[in-house]
Amino acid sequence: MPKVSDEHLEARRRQILDAATRCFAREGFHGTSMQDIFRESGLSAGAVYRYFPGKGDIVEAIVLHKREVLAEHMAGVLGQAELPPLEEIFAGFTEAVREIADLDVLGLIPQAWALATYDPVVGPAIRGLLDTLRDYWVAVAVRMRAEGTLAPDADAVAVGRTLFSMMPGFILQNALFKDFTPEEFQRGITGLRARV
Repeated sequence: MPKVSDEHLEARRRQILDAATRCFAREGFHGTSMQDIFRESGLSAGAVYRYFPGKGDIVEAIVLHKREVLAEHMAGVLGQAELPPLEEIFAGFTEAVREIADLDVLGLIPQAWALATYDPVVGPAIRGLLDTLRDYWVAVAVRMRAEGTLAPDADAVAVGRTLFSMMPGFILQNALFKDFTPEEFQRGITGLRARV
């Protein structure tokens, strides 16, 4: 029997995750069954279960993949010699969010937040993603303070967590109204920072 290549295994895994994401976007996490995922992926139950023992494991894999993509974006921002202006940081981050979740999929993110409050399988992965994002915004605030774009006595942790709290608002508005662009968000941040 010929050995299956790593590329083939990864492609099959990606096929399942993409199919599950489409199902979740249409029916929500709770409204999607494993049978829906089998149908959408065009694979047998055995083929899907080979990769994922259950729906929670699929959700966890999707979350971990999104975490990797966002972490790469964040590392790129923090790796710059000097931070860009805050409005550009927000614009870049919102673009990264929309790249990993188009407008139809953004509605899943609030559902994932709800799952994080009680689901023992996916809760830790979702909280881990959110913790990574919160740490990123704290790191941005620390850099801003060090570079003089934030008051020297500012509480960088409080500022970072406050910056982080703006992202759910962006996501929620897009999930509900689908009309809040990264450009508009950038203009809003610019307006808040403008001197009167």
